[in-house]
Amino acid sequence: MKICLVTAFPPSKERLNEYGFHLAEQLRRKDYVSLTVLADQTPEISGELPGFDIVRCWKFNSITTPWDLLKTILQIKPDVVWFNLVFSSFGDKPVPAFLGLCSALLLRLAGFYTHITLHHIIETLDLSRGTRFPGLYRFCGAVATRLLLCCNSISVLLPSYRKVLLENYRGRNIHLSKHGVFAPPPEFPDISKRGHPEHRILAFGKWGTYKRLEVLIEAFTRLAQRLPNIKLVIAGSNHPATPGYIECVRDRWKDNPCMEFHGYLPEDKIADLFIDCSVLVLPYSSAGGPSGVAHQACEFAVPIVASDLPDFRDMADAAQIAIEFFESENPGSLAETLERLLTDPARRIEMAEQNFAVALRMTMQEVVSSYVYSFSRALALSRTLSRRGKRSSKFWLEPTRI
Repeated sequence: MKICLVTAFPPSKERLNEYGFHLAEQLRRKDYVSLTVLADQTPEISGELPGFDIVRCWKFNSITTPWDLLKTILQIKPDVVWFNLVFSSFGDKPVPAFLGLCSALLLRLAGFYTHITLHHIIETLDLSRGTRFPGLYRFCGAVATRLLLCCNSISVLLPSYRKVLLENYRGRNIHLSKHGVFAPPPEFPDISKRGHPEHRILAFGKWGTYKRLEVLIEAFTRLAQRLPNIKLVIAGSNHPATPGYIECVRDRWKDNPCMEFHGYLPEDKIADLFIDCSVLVLPYSSAGGPSGVAHQACEFAVPIVASDLPDFRDMADAAQIAIEFFESENPGSLAETLERLLTDPARRIEMAEQNFAVALRMTMQEVVSSYVYSFSRALALSRTLSRRGKRSSKFWLEPTRI
């Protein structure tokens, strides 16, 4: 099976680059899959990751992305074109972002089987901050959603997203997929060192938009007055839309011995970051889909404290992730939640074991295998209908859980 995976891809730092890498990593390990990664062009690339067939054929914020992808895919002639998407995958400017999303429909019309993994939907995005015309953006997002639903199949990562697409858009062939954890089947870490000599509170992500640190830092300074053996560990880089944010926060608090700033971390350093941490905090004002960082916390058996947001509630219920919630954007509520958890070792162990069990149930290997099986069924159905002389323009399958 020849698959073209359309995604941002390391060393690019654009949206979903890490998730795209882990999809590609599992696909290339399958003997019966021939994978080509159709990745974004970025000027800082000095060399590609070994072992991958990568064609960098589209540019972020380019209006020619649909035609660039079509030209490349016509040469490769894959069986499946798989898109790894959020609404801003192809640009943070309205026109190129919208045109990029049209690529999937264009390829479908050109005769290729197209599948989309959609990490969020427009209905759940908070457009009240930094968006001049939120109503217009939401309308255009709804139009883009209808275009995406014209593809052969689409996967979403939360049950509420599938419900919206089925009820509001009357979509068909919409799958519910697991997000997955990035490691191979993990081993339960040694958690005995957590809290000895200090509790390390971790915040990890791309910071500056709806992921901001002010509430967390205020809560931490309050908590440090009551619990002296705590340290705040902040890791990750700026969100592409907010350059310089993490540097400003670090410069303000660099003299505080109870805070550490680690910046961007490569994949091989992430395990060391998580293993010794007592809790992961998601101090977001809104959510853009299920949290990849939360799934990494499950991989390393780390309890989670998160803003009380519908997407996070849905994620916790669907995957059975152990999360303690606090009132969003309320530092007092966050401080109280952290204090309650950090002073209750039995609860921390319970949450660690529950989250590790989640990781065992959704390795990326199993997630990708489910996708490939779904593609195989669709292609087999198409060949059967072709042999019978019937047109198969839609490749519809009954909605299933991937």
